[in-house]
Amino acid sequence: MPDVFINYRSGDGEQAAATIEEVLSARFGKDRIYYASKSIPPGTPFDGHLIHGVRRSGALLALIGPAWIGHEALRSDGDWVRREIQEAFLCDIRVIPVLLGRRTERPARDDLPTPLRKLADCQSLRYDHQNKEYDLKQIGDTLARLVPELAAVDREADAEQPPSAPNHNTAGDVYGASVQGSTVNGDISTVREAHGPVHIGPSNVRMGGGGNYFQGGNQGSIRQNFGRSRAEEDDEQ
Repeated sequence: MPDVFINYRSGDGEQAAATIEEVLSARFGKDRIYYASKSIPPGTPFDGHLIHGVRRSGALLALIGPAWIGHEALRSDGDWVRREIQEAFLCDIRVIPVLLGRRTERPARDDLPTPLRKLADCQSLRYDHQNKEYDLKQIGDTLARLVPELAAVDREADAEQPPSAPNHNTAGDVYGASVQGSTVNGDISTVREAHGPVHIGPSNVRMGGGGNYFQGGNQGSIRQNFGRSRAEEDDEQ
């Protein structure tokens, strides 16, 4: 099922539509993006296929170029750019205007045909080929946030997660109880002069007081440098 429907007019946004489709397909999978020239099989009646594609989508990207608002076809009931946007509104599907280039402005309500006037109230994104990498990422990130089905297949999500940092901790003289509360994924550094139990990790890792006890799923290495226990010091006195 397509999750994003790309709405565009030939001659006024066609190249931008092809670029956006290519990038979104690479990120979310080509079956998730509806792009008429690729999504309609040869020999298939396009009118029913287009309307069905809109109705099954989670969001429609309405690509608006510099000549979009002034195109004569927009005033015609049979214009497919108009019909696709209108169908999305009727089906309560999110419509996201994508303004092409630096100077394209969001259409004013009074300049739009009556069935499309809601478009003037929709928050827009921008795609400028001179700022291509950033704008395409913004479009993809926005869709991933707004359409849960896309977030579940986002191929960039794992790459953006920073690796967890290892724990490197040092404790000086310990006379009471020392507790490391987080998960231990790296090295446990140095504990000196442990005069009481030392608890490290979410389970029970105890060190000091003459004996060391390790329990739980600790990953990484544990370097022990505890010094002498209090009992050893008392024996020497």
